Formats: sequence, C-alpha cells, structure tokens
Amino acid sequence: MSSPPSMPSRHAAAAEAFVAPPALPDADDRTRDRVLSAVLENGPVSAAELGDLLGFTPAAVRRHLDHLERNGVIEVKRVAKAGSGAGRPARRYVLSSQGQSTLGDDYLNIASSALRRLQELAGEEAVREYAEERFSDMERRYAPEVEAAGDDITARAMALSKALSRDRFVASAHSIEAKSPLPAALSSVQLCQGHCPIQRLAAEFPVFCDTETKVFSRLVGVDVRRLSTLAQGGHVCTTHIPTGRPAATASPDVAEQSGSPYQESNNQQERP
Repeated sequence: MSSPPSMPSRHAAAAEAFVAPPALPDADDRTRDRVLSAVLENGPVSAAELGDLLGFTPAAVRRHLDHLERNGVIEVKRVAKAGSGAGRPARRYVLSSQGQSTLGDDYLNIASSALRRLQELAGEEAVREYAEERFSDMERRYAPEVEAAGDDITARAMALSKALSRDRFVASAHSIEAKSPLPAALSSVQLCQGHCPIQRLAAEFPVFCDTETKVFSRLVGVDVRRLSTLAQGGHVCTTHIPTGRPAATASPDVAEQSGSPYQESNNQQERP
C-alpha cells in the first residue's frame, strides 16, 4: 500500500502562500513620465527649457527625450527663432499623435460624438456656427497684435505667427520674394503650423480648417490660400499669404457687417 502524501513543510507552505508585491516602476520610467508631462504642458519646448523646469542636467533630459522620441511618443519640430534671420531653426519637442493617444484622448472622442449628433439634429450649418464661435476667441485675442504691426502684410503675418506659437501651434512664417522676371506683386509669406490640438476633429470636420483660414484672412487683411493641413495628411499646415498689395485693414466686427471682400477666404481650398 502506498504511503499517504507527505504534508508540506511549514517553510514550503509559507513559500506557496507568498504572493510577490507588484513591481514598482523603476526610476527611469518615473522620470520619463515627468518629462512627458512637461512636454505636454509646455510644448513646444526645448531640451534646455525642460532641464530648467525639471532640474535635470542637459545630458539626462536628452537621454529621456531620445527614448521617448524613439518610441514615437514625442516628436521634434524645427522652429525658426524670432528675429534670428536665416539661422538654424531650434529643436522643439511636442507630443506626437501616438503620444496624445497614450495619455488618453477621450475628450476628442466625446467631442466627435457630440458634433456628429449636432450634425444629425441641426445640420451642417450648426457645426459651422460652432466652429466659428470657437475661432472667434482666437480672432479677438490676435487682432490687437496683428493691427499693431501696421499695414505691411509681411509684418502682419509675422505677428500672426508669433501669436500662434504662443498658443502652441509651433508656427513659423517665411517671406518668399519674387525674383526677376516675376513681378514683385507675386511675393508672399508662407505661414506654417507644425502642431494642431484638434487635428483629429478637423480630419472628420474640415469646417474647422476652413474657419481658421477665414480668420487668418481677416487678420492679415488679404485673401489667403491653405495649401496643406495636418488634418488631411500634410506634414504641416501651410497657408499662402500674398504680400504684393497693402492690407485691407478693418476690425473683425466691421468686416463681418460690411461683407468685406477679404472676409471670404479660399474656403474651398484644395487639400493634399
């Protein structure tokens, strides 16, 4: 007759009953989370600025930035320094689309659902009115800065770019002078935006891009053309601003009431 199975020893039973505590995130993970949060809150931001904010050495912050960039969570935007001429653009860090998703973008899903429902109940015009209300605040805030630049279109475009960058659109403006034998009237400024906080919404509802283009047109005082958008797959949002004629300056309220010809920008512009 076989002998009964032996009872486990006290030590073996204790070992079987022991459950290891969950592993704690290591120091590097915690530090990268801090760096990622700082990029989210302050981007576009340079490595030096992040080091100052977080108290890290330049080597330490760059090591974590490189890791986050390799994993696609953040990306580098090249931004021309204001007043630096043709110098090398500065490297600034922003969250990538993947990074936005990693941190959670339920608010965008909710906004998309709400706008789809609004569209079903009240039609396209209701969505357009909502977009216009959203951008009206931008227009009110930017108008004094752009007006202070005077009547020169290039100066107004540069002022608009500066205001956009302050609101984290990673904007830059480059003057393109027409070369002989082309007439000077063909000179222009290309306004670029490397980041869009509502990119996913604009991809589903292009009226947001259209409305922003109208605002740019009213602010600089000439009809502008949107050449590409992040929402439609472009590397950046690019707006062509002709500079060969003086600005038709007017306050947004006056333009709205008078039906000024520059009020209607190229709303139906081609997209990439």
